[in-house]
Amino acid sequence: MRSALIAGLVAINLSLSTSPLLSGQLSTVAEDAMSTKTLFVGRDSPAYQQAKVWRNSRPHEASLMDLLAAQPVAYWFDGIDESTYESVQSVVRAAKRHNSIPVLVAYNIPERDCGGYSAGGARSDESYLAWVGSFATAIANNEAIVILEPDALADVHCLSAKAQSRRESLLSQAVSIFKQGSPNASIYIDAGNPQWIAAEEMAIRLQRVGIENADGFALNVSNFETTPDNIEYGNKISQHLSGKHFVIDTSRNGLGSNGEWCNPPGRATGEQPTLSTGHPLVDAFLWVKVPGESDGTCHGGPKAGEWWPDYALGLIERALHAP
Repeated sequence: MRSALIAGLVAINLSLSTSPLLSGQLSTVAEDAMSTKTLFVGRDSPAYQQAKVWRNSRPHEASLMDLLAAQPVAYWFDGIDESTYESVQSVVRAAKRHNSIPVLVAYNIPERDCGGYSAGGARSDESYLAWVGSFATAIANNEAIVILEPDALADVHCLSAKAQSRRESLLSQAVSIFKQGSPNASIYIDAGNPQWIAAEEMAIRLQRVGIENADGFALNVSNFETTPDNIEYGNKISQHLSGKHFVIDTSRNGLGSNGEWCNPPGRATGEQPTLSTGHPLVDAFLWVKVPGESDGTCHGGPKAGEWWPDYALGLIERALHAP
């Protein structure tokens, strides 16, 4: 399987020796030849900063980091930073200046991650809804893609029936708040991945949280399942939802999954982010998970969400050398 990342570079006549991505002359947006829209590329990504650190001491590795830094990645907001409004607004305004669309992740649902590596979330339902309101107000009338609460529908094993019902209500209210407060934002409710919840059951869960009011659902966030498998799974879910559209996280699925979800070895970046996927129900391939940010303290990784440059390096190296 030929790496989609390399295929994309070849398609626009770039090479490892002449690419402006490797010379440090990074573009500010990821242009898509088939679309007038662009996805926002910030100058503050971990890969961008790592490339600067390595520029003189490890120039080859820095050039690989440049490849990662040139891709649009999502910005995650988890409620830990009390200045969510200012942080979201800053990203949205930067994207607007470059006539591009940011990808934002809302990740603050109460009892998040069922006590796992990414445990946390808002302390109460009321504080969560207020946080969502602030998030939506910060986006205002600007365009954005919002991925709503990764794993919140799929990972409910730790919740009682009453708590599951409360979570469903929170997600439904969050969709409404976003659509009212940020009318030009596209809201995608996270729906897990093909190896987690059966398509028919996931469709039922999505209906319970008001998927009809959202723009669609998101698949494979922070996971490694192949794009074809996600498309098949998404199409099955969509059949139960009157043809609802979806987006796919392709940030680390270039070589598929080895059955592990936490920093599995031997993985690679996948298809480049794009708003033109060639599939009628797939609105975008996105890099929702930031390649190189850890899933947790497994396989020698740092805490969940922390930058791990060696893992990032492996992802891009394997993408470049994939058959």
